[in-house]
Amino acid sequence: MLHRPGVTQNLARFVVAARWDDIPETIRHEAKRALLNFFAVALAGCRADPVEIALRSLTEFSHLRQATVIGRSERMDGLSAAFLNAAGANAFDFCDTHVPTVIHPTAPVAPALFALSELRPVTGAELLLAFILGVELECRIGRAISPGHYAKGWHITATCGVFGAAAGTGKLVGLDDTRMVWAFANASTQSSGLCECLGWPAKSIGVGNSARNGMWSALLAEKGFEGPPEPIAGVQGFLNAMAEPPDWSALTDGLGETWELAQNAIKPYPCGFVIHPFLDCVLDWRRRHASDIIDRVVLRGNPLLSDRTDRPHISTGTESQVSVQHAVAAALALGKAGLDQFTDDCARDPVVVEMRRRIEVVRDSAVATIAAQVELTTQDGTTHRLFTPAARGSPANPMTDGDLEDKLRTIAASWQPGYDAAPLIDAIWALDRSEDASRLLALTVPR
Repeated sequence: MLHRPGVTQNLARFVVAARWDDIPETIRHEAKRALLNFFAVALAGCRADPVEIALRSLTEFSHLRQATVIGRSERMDGLSAAFLNAAGANAFDFCDTHVPTVIHPTAPVAPALFALSELRPVTGAELLLAFILGVELECRIGRAISPGHYAKGWHITATCGVFGAAAGTGKLVGLDDTRMVWAFANASTQSSGLCECLGWPAKSIGVGNSARNGMWSALLAEKGFEGPPEPIAGVQGFLNAMAEPPDWSALTDGLGETWELAQNAIKPYPCGFVIHPFLDCVLDWRRRHASDIIDRVVLRGNPLLSDRTDRPHISTGTESQVSVQHAVAAALALGKAGLDQFTDDCARDPVVVEMRRRIEVVRDSAVATIAAQVELTTQDGTTHRLFTPAARGSPANPMTDGDLEDKLRTIAASWQPGYDAAPLIDAIWALDRSEDASRLLALTVPR
C-alpha cells in the first residue's frame, strides 16, 4: 500500500506540462543569474585537486570526446563531463545556496543540461526552462525533509540534486508522464551523499554523481528503463527511507505559482553560506578598526552554524571552507575573504591559527541562518557588538547583476590572464534568444 499515492505522478506531470511562457520574467532572470555564477565557480574549480584526480581516473574508462569540461581543453563523454563540471562548480563551496534547505541548486542541474546540449540540439530557452524546473524539483523535495535530513548527516545537495538533474534532463529529452516517473525512480535509488565528507575531496563524488546520475536516470527512462509508480512517497520510497516525517505541503502546494529560485542566494565568499553573515560583520568592522588588537570573539548563530562549521582545528584549504573559526580569523587577520584565504597556506598561517584560538561559537535558535551576532573584545577592554539580519548575497540582501559580473570577471582573470569575459557574460544574459545553448561552453575553453 502506498504511503501517499500520486506525489511522484503530480511532480512528473508538472515538469512535462510546463512551458516557457509559464515562467515569470523575474524567475527567468534569476535563472540567468544562477548560470552566470555557475560559470564563475566552475572556472574557479576546474583545476581543483578533486577535479584533476577525477578527470585522470575517468579518462581511463572513457575515450569519447563528446562534451566540454568547463575551463579545460579536455573533452569527455557526456556523463563524465556532467560529473566533472558539477564537482568543479562545488569544489570551493563558492556556488549558490537555496536558503530554506541549504541545497546548492545549480551545481547538480546545470552540468547535466549543458552536457546534453552538446549531444542533442538544445535552444537557450529550452535549457533555461529545464534548469528552472530541475531546481524547482530538487528544492521542493529538499523542503519536504528539511531541516532534519541535513541535520542527520545527509548532504542535501547531492541527495536531492539527483532529482533536479533527472527532471531537467527528462524535460530536454521530452519524456512523457510515465517515463518522467521512471526517471525519478532511477534517480531515487541513486540518491546519496554524506556531510561527513564536507571539507574533503570525497564531497565532490556526491555532487558530481548527482549531476551524472540524474542525467543518466532520465536517459535510461527515455529508453524504457522502468521504475515503481511512487518512488518518492511510496512505503519504501525516498521520503520514508530517509526516515524524516515529510512536509507534504512543500512538495506540491503552489506548484507552478511560486518558484524556489526566488529563494536562491549567491555567494560573495568561497565558504559555507551560514558563515557569510559573520564575514559581513567582521570585514566591515575590520575596515573601520584596522589597527585594533583583538583579544576575544564570540559568534552567536543559528544551530546550523555550529552543526556544520564549528571546526577550530583544521589544516587544509578544503577544511577551511567549512570552518567558521578559520573564515572569521582570516578575515580579521588579513582583511579579506577571497579564494586565497581558503587555501592550505592560509589554513596553516600562524597568524590565522592564533586568531582562531580566540573565537568561540554559541548556538542560538533565535538567530536566522542568514543572520549573525558578533561580540569583539579588543585589547583595550572595549566590546564591539555587531549584527546583520541578512547576509550579503541572500534574497533579502542580494548581490547585484553587476556584482555577479565582477565575480565572473575576477575569477576568469585568475583562470586565464587576459581572458575577456564580456562575450560569456553577454551570451548568458541573451541565452533565452540563442538557438544553440552549447555555444556558451565554447567560450570557456582556454586558448
